[in-house]
Amino acid sequence: MSIMQLDQVDFTYGTAAQRVLKNVSYGFEVGTFYAIVGSSGAGKTTMLSLLAGLDAPTEGVVRFDGKDIASTGYTRHRRDQIALVFQNYNLIDYLTPLENLRLVNSKATVEDLTRLGLDAAAAQRNVLALSGGQQQRVAIGRALVSSAGVILADEPTGNLDEETAEGVIEILRDAAHLQNKCVIVVTHSKQVAKAADVTLRLERRNLVEHRN
Repeated sequence: MSIMQLDQVDFTYGTAAQRVLKNVSYGFEVGTFYAIVGSSGAGKTTMLSLLAGLDAPTEGVVRFDGKDIASTGYTRHRRDQIALVFQNYNLIDYLTPLENLRLVNSKATVEDLTRLGLDAAAAQRNVLALSGGQQQRVAIGRALVSSAGVILADEPTGNLDEETAEGVIEILRDAAHLQNKCVIVVTHSKQVAKAADVTLRLERRNLVEHRN
């Protein structure tokens, strides 16, 4: 059974009621790494916002474990069921990496960060003292230590060099394959799309699936 489901979802926005998504139905499964790709303005970020419960569909239903997230509550969905990884990291900048992780899981340890490639000293520094790649690893680590079954990431490699991006991709792939999470990444990166188990291309306001 799919952990997240789009059920005949439409989305329009703006005073001109521009339709971005039309009758989209798709199920996302645990243990799978998905990449959502498409041209600029195709609706990738909108798709992620709907899955995260940050926006509501104009028509149709977004489900988690078969239940309408609008009925069970968007706040609960964002707090307990999904974890978001932002392109700009969205870390609390006056805290250390370890303190950022403990905001979502008080039992998080330095080992949770060293497994992601940060050394023990970096785990205790202010996050602003870290490189972009290190900050992105902290942001992903925060998602991994949460109890959420779904990780949603918005351009997680967009600000990173190719080598650092490969490390981040491997972490996300392991989250799906080793931790049995559902990982959904919105990206422009061919590198990410190639690494994903399933690539979903937004075309003509709907999703087209390509299994890698």
